Amino acid sequence: MTVQPQSPSASTPVPVAGHGHIQPMTVFYDDLDAMGLVHNCRYAVILERALSEFWTGRGFSNKNGASNPDSFLVVAEFSIKYKFPVRGAGPVSVHFWVERLGDTSAVYAFRFVSADGATVHAEGRRVHIRMDPATLRPTSWTPPARAVLEELLLPG
Repeated sequence: MTVQPQSPSASTPVPVAGHGHIQPMTVFYDDLDAMGLVHNCRYAVILERALSEFWTGRGFSNKNGASNPDSFLVVAEFSIKYKFPVRGAGPVSVHFWVERLGDTSAVYAFRFVSADGATVHAEGRRVHIRMDPATLRPTSWTPPARAVLEELLLPG
């Protein structure tokens, strides 16, 4: 199956940060493929960095082991649709929000957008499951993490 990139003018309009969070990120030279485009696998890495920066800024960190029990989670699903290539190193924004919040899970939706917000480069979803470190079984979010996740929750 071949995916045809959309032109920037055909991209879905980027919503203002009225929901979710927009995390400015940097594409580095080593994120690029031989054609000077962000390599497909690097989108997952950049998304991981964006989510990590967001959560670390709110006191949830994995530095020196999990400093918070909600930091112990697994990614149960990751999907992405590529819309228009990111060319070269430089700024890009990752807009993410929570589409659905369960007792032990959170379903994120995300978009990679140009720094000016005019182009959607990729969009997708990622499912997190909070795990108990002792049993490796799903366990409920703590109230502090649930509060942050609810801030990201898509209205309605």
